[in-house]
Amino acid sequence: MPAWGVPLTDTPATDRPARRVPSIGELRALGMGAGLSAVGVTGADPFDDTRRTIVDRRAAGLAGDMQFTYRDPERSTDPGRILPGARSLVVGALGYLRDRPDPDPSAVPRGQVARYSWRDEYTPLRHALDTVAVRLRDEGWRATVVCDQNGLVDKAAAHRAGLGWFGKNTLLMVDGQGSWFVLGSVVTDAPLTGGSTEDPAPPPQGHAAGCGSCTRCLTACPTGALVAPGVLDARRCLAWVVQAEGSIPLELRAAMGDRIYGCDECQQVCPINRRAVRARPPAPAVPGDQATVDLVGLLGSTDEELLAAHGRWYIPGREPRYLRRNALVALGNTGDGADGRTVGALRRALAGRDGMLREHAAWAARRLGRPDLVEVGPVGVAPVGVVA
Repeated sequence: MPAWGVPLTDTPATDRPARRVPSIGELRALGMGAGLSAVGVTGADPFDDTRRTIVDRRAAGLAGDMQFTYRDPERSTDPGRILPGARSLVVGALGYLRDRPDPDPSAVPRGQVARYSWRDEYTPLRHALDTVAVRLRDEGWRATVVCDQNGLVDKAAAHRAGLGWFGKNTLLMVDGQGSWFVLGSVVTDAPLTGGSTEDPAPPPQGHAAGCGSCTRCLTACPTGALVAPGVLDARRCLAWVVQAEGSIPLELRAAMGDRIYGCDECQQVCPINRRAVRARPPAPAVPGDQATVDLVGLLGSTDEELLAAHGRWYIPGREPRYLRRNALVALGNTGDGADGRTVGALRRALAGRDGMLREHAAWAARRLGRPDLVEVGPVGVAPVGVVA
């Protein structure tokens, strides 16, 4: 209650300064002009169905130790927890598909990086969404940008905003453009979804709306992580396995192949993605795109060098040992046991103090036909922490 004794709730609404509500078309044009590939608007009601799905799959163990939006489903499915009084979401998709850079001419084993991590894709996404948020703030509304964080279920928001539909690989398929997109939202208290601002987005399409009978993503998954259409077992998904703490399960190491960060297999085999590429060829690679990494060079880098080069990636606890762990598995799958650089890298890892890295180096050495590199105790038993 103010000093003069009149409750704020008694102040007539007509006495408050009027605020202009930008049209959805205006905000869409702003976002597209700032580089977004698609923009949609929807209400900020809680995503109750998504919350129930998250809770059910976590209870079934399908999330493994994955956190992100699984950590606190009540929070990540309620935009009002980000911005109290939230009424609308402006959701944007930014395409990241580009041609692969020219291959490195040196004949060294290299690890593959998923396309969304060739460079920082989230900074331009955030900048584009900020353009929309600034316009809303200029009109007197509150607006918060959310992307690349645990605060909001971005795929569910994009689906409800009509940007596309969920494929059987669980990814959002942007209408006519495929799934090679990063997603983010502007959460605002502006009433964008009704009245004179209405510029209706197409209603959300059902899951697998355009997949038909196709199951290529399910059968192509290297580890069988897609256990049913639209259902992912994160414990087996290589995109998560390379980001998880601890040792990589033995039964998944060979399936990693040369991957050290992420996995694009279910997107690469998707006929919808292939048709989209034929209709709209991807842009050329840009300087700095990092599609592969020299595995031996990575293993020989200091912690500071690894974080400087790859710090934009999700690394558990910001501990570079996990990048080395991934590189050792990829080296075991693709290296040459007769190559001096490869052998030197394995020797250094086997002689190191990190038991997890010794374990993965021993696996790699044996896989490359070099069991002689693994130190064996007097009774012929591998040292503690070394797994065959």
